[in-house]
Amino acid sequence: MAKEDDEQPSYTTAERPGHGTIAIVSGTECVYYDGYWIRRYEVPVDEDAARRELIDGLTKRVFHHTEPGINTPGYKLSNARGAYEREEEPERKRVNAAMLAGALLNRGSDIFGMIFHMRQRGIEITETNELLLECESCFLEALDLGKQVRHYSGEEGLDELWGEPLKVFSIPIAEYYESRYIKIAQTMAAIDEIAGNLGHVLASADCFKDAEKLLSSYAIAAKHEIETMKTDPAIFEVWPEFVASGNKLWRFRAQSGSSPEQVEQVKQGNNLIKDGKKLMEWIAFARVPMPKTTANFVASCNEFIRNSKSTPGIAA
Repeated sequence: MAKEDDEQPSYTTAERPGHGTIAIVSGTECVYYDGYWIRRYEVPVDEDAARRELIDGLTKRVFHHTEPGINTPGYKLSNARGAYEREEEPERKRVNAAMLAGALLNRGSDIFGMIFHMRQRGIEITETNELLLECESCFLEALDLGKQVRHYSGEEGLDELWGEPLKVFSIPIAEYYESRYIKIAQTMAAIDEIAGNLGHVLASADCFKDAEKLLSSYAIAAKHEIETMKTDPAIFEVWPEFVASGNKLWRFRAQSGSSPEQVEQVKQGNNLIKDGKKLMEWIAFARVPMPKTTANFVASCNEFIRNSKSTPGIAA
């Protein structure tokens, strides 16, 4: 939903709900973590089926948000490992590491799928079973190599995505849901940080004033998108609002001033709006923060504000 002091009533420190508090907020059942009320979902009763579905979905999610060309099929694991071990040139070896990570993740997911189907047929699989141990080993190694994989933007890696299948594999589903809420709260905080800094940029010059409402609408829509599962019927309202509000922010153009300095400064401000919109989109899609890219964006916002103060006709 939203930050506690944004769309919903604020609390004093003494009144603030504890982590995991459940309440109805704006007609929706939510759970509270780190200052945010987050749309809550019931933990599935069939834990085995839920685990299988989550691992499959999270595996696909990794490849959806990372650089192209690394979705190596699990049956090509030996080829991927051989190429990685032979390569010596650093940049090519990094790519080979990414391809090997992809093969390991797919192999682990494939094995878990087999284990699930065997259990469905009444075949007992103990914790010491070789298949189960190999599945865990694949996820662990994929997590380690995943540190070298980049987001599809090339900006930075998304290490945390590689750990999600392992987390689902190794802990009770109820604990995974709790960890998901904590991560969503962190991701919402990242959206607020970006929107807050971009808001300072917009407030620094009169020509950007009309974008402030567009930015606020998009930030709220992004947080709703982050908390909503794709299987939730609410997605048919949440997703269109997220896309439409993002398009409106993207299309915004402040009019340039008359002097060359004003023209350049307004151009930079328009570019920051686009960069902020893209960054919020990337984070909302991945549902994890991007701290390095966010830090760079915040630095650019601060530099713009400093320059605006010394540019005649720009400062509000």
